[in-house]
Amino acid sequence: MRIITIIGARPQFIKAAIVSYAIQQHNAQSSLPIEETILHTGQHYDYNMSQVFFDELQIPAPRWHLSCNGCTVTEMRDAIVPYIRGKADYVMVYGDTNSTLAGALAAEQCGIPIIHIEAGLRSYNNQMAEEYNRTETDRRSRYLFAPTHTAIENLRREGITKGVYHTGDVMQDATLFFTRQAEEHSEILQQSGIRDKEYYLATIHRAETTNDEEKLAHILSAFARITTPVILPLHPRTKGVINQSERLLSLVREATMLHIIESVSYLDMLVLERHAACILTDSGGVQKEAYFHRVPCITMREETEWVETTATGWNRLVGTDTERIVNAVKNLTMPETCISEYGDGHAADKIIAILCKNAY
Repeated sequence: MRIITIIGARPQFIKAAIVSYAIQQHNAQSSLPIEETILHTGQHYDYNMSQVFFDELQIPAPRWHLSCNGCTVTEMRDAIVPYIRGKADYVMVYGDTNSTLAGALAAEQCGIPIIHIEAGLRSYNNQMAEEYNRTETDRRSRYLFAPTHTAIENLRREGITKGVYHTGDVMQDATLFFTRQAEEHSEILQQSGIRDKEYYLATIHRAETTNDEEKLAHILSAFARITTPVILPLHPRTKGVINQSERLLSLVREATMLHIIESVSYLDMLVLERHAACILTDSGGVQKEAYFHRVPCITMREETEWVETTATGWNRLVGTDTERIVNAVKNLTMPETCISEYGDGHAADKIIAILCKNAY
């Protein structure tokens, strides 16, 4: 079986690492090996958002590395097509980025069946590019590997039932697998001069946040009122927006407990997440990672695709309103409920077993 894996953004590198490892384990034990080839679209391009993940997580080097940073989905699709035509039995894509949909559209154009890992997620916010990307990818996929039962129900409501499997979440696999390595090798806490559970961790990167100066201003105003140190690894997009606005720069200066650092590697991020007292984020993936580490999460969005985290109390949605953010920090809770449907750390193994059972 020949699989071309198409990735281009930070969350996909992490998910692909754990699935590639499952493929290697399968190949070591099977007479019917899987040949995986990786295509990197180049959507994320700087070292801390891209190459560091291949170095740290020992992901097989991409055979093809495109230069699609800043490209539209259509431009990215057209760039991918010549590399995959006639070269794969399946194309595998992850999540909801432009690289995801571009890979799916390229595969469809080439007549190659699509495998979508992390299928069925819905925020029902149609203003988000991610919502369109994952919905359109699901409509085109042969195999849809869903991390939750809610995702399967979302697909059923859209009339998609064939090829749908609940496997658990490969990000749960990755967190369990890489956390020990992170604790052994990361020096981010020592470098930052912070102590276990004596800081909050924040991430801001989504376009609907960074493209709206008012939203960013409200978030930074909230950070200025938080009396616990807030560590903010700054996404390149967010950094560029802040640096172009004197208003935002002024708010950063006012937030004396805000400590901005450069983007960090995945292993460093795992350590920062695990030892934080609270995580504030607009990221979908970080919401889950907070739960995996059993750290309370405050999500600076009005909706989430990971509804299990809010239903169990591990995650609270507050939007970008300053008062709601500050009040959520003041009223942190530590639930005891577990979310069993994210799996037991073997989602990637289940995915490979299902593919092999059906493909051979």
